[in-house]
Amino acid sequence: MREEATAFVPGHVTGFFSAHPDDDPTKAGSRGAGLTLTDGVEVTVEPAAERTVVLDGEPIAIDPVVDVLEALEAPARVEAVSELPLGAGFGVSGAMALGTAFAANRVFERHRSRNELVAIAHAAEVRAGTGLGDVVAQAQGGIPIRLEPGGPAVNELDAVPARSRVEYVPFGELSTADVLAGETAQLSRAGEAALSRIVEEPTLEAFMDASERFARDAELLTPPLEAAIEDVTAVDGQASMAMLGETVFALGTGLSDAGYEPSVCTTHPAGAVLK
Repeated sequence: MREEATAFVPGHVTGFFSAHPDDDPTKAGSRGAGLTLTDGVEVTVEPAAERTVVLDGEPIAIDPVVDVLEALEAPARVEAVSELPLGAGFGVSGAMALGTAFAANRVFERHRSRNELVAIAHAAEVRAGTGLGDVVAQAQGGIPIRLEPGGPAVNELDAVPARSRVEYVPFGELSTADVLAGETAQLSRAGEAALSRIVEEPTLEAFMDASERFARDAELLTPPLEAAIEDVTAVDGQASMAMLGETVFALGTGLSDAGYEPSVCTTHPAGAVLK
């Protein structure tokens, strides 16, 4: 047993998705595409008498993290430091679950493979209702296209072969669990149409266009998001909504050019890693 281990997991902005439930949480998930970000979450795991989870110095209840610890039989303290806000569409809970899986596997010498750890974290997210595709994307890195739902044993991934500067402005929080627990038929139809577009034209421009159309067709845009997207469009940029959070994101300098003061990062070239 080691004293501690730390993993870094990139943030993930989903541009569009369709929901695919299944009784088996390793097979449930989503199809869609998104951006992984150099802004992310650092997760440190150390043995402890009782399981505790801390995010940015504050104790917090994150069900997928506890689920991962139980799956790995790991009595541990999990301490996460995030460059991204929770509940704003950046996959922070998925990052914490995946980082916990990687770090706990090392600390407690569980000898699980990468795919096994991704499957454990993905299933934990699905059971909690906090995400359907963030974990597999965060394990992959880059600009992943999720062609099939589920964990590593059943999903199929492709990617847009590009990198970009990314700007983002969070306006507030949206509950992923509430959206996913509601009627998702219209959302999924819009997601399937968006996926067809990006498969036909796997470019960043097509991704952004498909994402914006998805947000409108799925009726997810709030007034602040719609206003920001229109502002970026007015200066010849492309912007969309981070699914599922009240956050607008743009490539290049779209938000800066529109007069906003965004946070800035780039797409992440690789997936989650142990440090």
